[in-house]
This record gives sequence, C-alpha cells and structure tokens, in this order.
Amino acid sequence: MFDPRLLRAFVAVVDAGGFTQAAVRLNVTQSTISQQLARLEEAVGQSLVDRSGRPVTPSPAGERLLGHARRILALQEEAGRLLADPAGVMAIRIGMAEDLITAPMMALFARFAARRREARLDVASGLSRDLARRYRDGEFDIVAIKEAEARPGCRASFPEPMAWFEGAGCAGDWPDPLPLVTFPAGGLYRDAMFARAGREGLGWYVAFSGSSLHNVLVAVEAGLGVSLLPVNATRGRRLRRHALGSEPGMVANIYVGEPAGPVSELADGMVAVLAARAHAGAGDGPQDGPPT
Repeated sequence: MFDPRLLRAFVAVVDAGGFTQAAVRLNVTQSTISQQLARLEEAVGQSLVDRSGRPVTPSPAGERLLGHARRILALQEEAGRLLADPAGVMAIRIGMAEDLITAPMMALFARFAARRREARLDVASGLSRDLARRYRDGEFDIVAIKEAEARPGCRASFPEPMAWFEGAGCAGDWPDPLPLVTFPAGGLYRDAMFARAGREGLGWYVAFSGSSLHNVLVAVEAGLGVSLLPVNATRGRRLRRHALGSEPGMVANIYVGEPAGPVSELADGMVAVLAARAHAGAGDGPQDGPPT
C-alpha cells in the first residue's frame, strides 16, 4: 500500500515542475520532498520523474502512476471530510408501541435530528411487553410503551382509554360464539379481551390475529370481528363502539436510560408530544354502535 504522503510529494513535484516549488506548495523543505519521492521510487522499484529536465517531468512509469496517485489522494481527502462530519455518529435507540409513532412524534424526531446532526434515531416498534423486556436488557435508550400501570423509573405516564370496537358497517348482530380480532399471544389487549369475555360468560373464538396495529384495525373495519383497542388509535377509522363498551384504561409510559444529555432532551420532547396526544384524546371517540 502506498503512503499517501509519498504520493502527495510525487504529484506536487510533477504539478510544480520541480522540487523547490513542490516544497513551497507542501510547506516542507526541499530535502524532505526529495527524500519522500526517493522512498516512493524505492517502493515501486522504478524512477518516477526525469530529474535532468527543466521543468521536471514524469518518467514513463511516473505517467502510469500519476492518475492513480491523484485518485488515491482525492479519495483520502473525501474520506477525511466524511469522517470529520459528525452527522449520524451517535445512535439513540428507541422502542415504541406502534400507535405512539404518530405524525407529531415524527415531526419531533425531525426537529431533533436537524438540531442534533450527530444523532441517528434507531426506532423499533412491537408489543409493549417485549419492548419493556428489551429496555431492561439494555437494548433501548428510550422506551414508550403501554402498561396497566407505571413502574418505578417511569419518566412520565399518560392515560390510555380503552374500548371495544366493531366495523362501522357491521349489522350489529354478531354470532355466538363472538369472533374476536386480536394481537398475538403476549399482547396486553388480548389478555384483557379474554378476561372480559370470561367475566361476561361469552362464547368466543379468535377469528383473526394480526401482528401490527394496522392489521388489527383494518380487520375490524372489514367486519372480521370485534376487538379491544386504544380509543386514540381508532380516530379517523371506519369503526364504532361495540356494546361491550369500555374497559379500565391503560397508561402510556416513557422510560429513559439517561438522566441528562441528548437522550434525555429527546425524551422530554416525546413527553410533550404524548401529553398533547392525551389532551386531544380527552374528547369522544367513535360513536357507539347498535346493541348486540
């Protein structure tokens, strides 16, 4: 591998037409330039310049090397500029319940990224229980999840109203057993659905299980069954309240691994977004449907 300093001396000698001017360009002594070029010639085993002429010109071997030398030096300068720019060098790992990843939250992330160019936001969504476990295992710097109640260390907590929903176009006369649309095993809402059906003495079966909130919402809209959902997540969807009504609310909690610094700064912004979401969600959701 060629030493870039030696290549730079070679290119400077050719461009300047001599050793003296090359030394001036590189702000070194003429003897240093001569030594560096001699070392490069020793490395390649050939003379690279014709020292007898004025100006100094490249030898046949030097002509072959010159273009490559320029490209090597240009790539080195480009790499240096790239590494000197701190953009994206600090990863902030965030775990979020899917329905908390909203347009206002993305707008916050955009403002933060514009202000903190060194930050790279790595966001993962999933089931809250899984995200909470991964946070405890050190996989996330910030986690925003749904829980029955806040645990120790919670930065902020916001109410999450829950209710049963069906598609807006459903006739309202569901068969027995009642078809349910659920999340996979381990989801908080799934367990609450089964518990409620048991208390009511309802016959039920899982008609559809979706791995994402979007899948579940679309399935309920299509009439595949009824489901227990966060009221905030149903706004703007073709849904209405089912006769089973509401359930005890959950909470949206934020946990942060650092008490100060950029991670904490971003978490404070997320708290503000969730506070605004909770305030906006205090109104009525989709209207109740006909009794079933």
